[in-house]
Amino acid sequence: MVTSKILSNIARHISLTDEETSFFISLITCKTLPKKSWLLQADQECRYLSYVHCGALRSFYIDKAGKESTIMFAVSDWWITDMHCYLNNKPAMTHIETLEESTVLQINRTDFDRLLEAVPKFERFFRILMQNAYTREQLRVMENLSSTAEERYQSFLKKYPQIVKQVTQKQIASYLGITPEFLSALRKQKN
Repeated sequence: MVTSKILSNIARHISLTDEETSFFISLITCKTLPKKSWLLQADQECRYLSYVHCGALRSFYIDKAGKESTIMFAVSDWWITDMHCYLNNKPAMTHIETLEESTVLQINRTDFDRLLEAVPKFERFFRILMQNAYTREQLRVMENLSSTAEERYQSFLKKYPQIVKQVTQKQIASYLGITPEFLSALRKQKN
């Protein structure tokens, strides 16, 4: 199993002993999914927290009218799940699909709890991840409330240049809360 990348991700925030590293590795599973397949679908049991070893994924919500709204993208070295549902043992509210062939390393909820109990350092690690995610989402909401669509698009391009190469314009428009046609018009104005 390829684990060096996830261990480097963890090492940014905590140091593990060889024994702690072995225990962590014993709890994760590896899954490779083809492009356009489901990691999670709404209403399924949300059992896994996933680390993206390689590939690209998109989490999105579909409203009652059938409109998709992209919640987040996840590329290599990022984490993804429907966090509310994962932590609270609820059916998923979002869908997570692969945008290209992707390999993820996963930990189920039972093993996640075992990990936090056996290696308390992971409490710190996941607290930092969640603080960063909360901060990112708070800033995104504030940007959506205070910026024009063009400003949000330019900000997205600047913050996530690696994602721009891996997703469609339609998916970016969905993330920004605008129509693909409006995004197309914005892009034409810039050229």
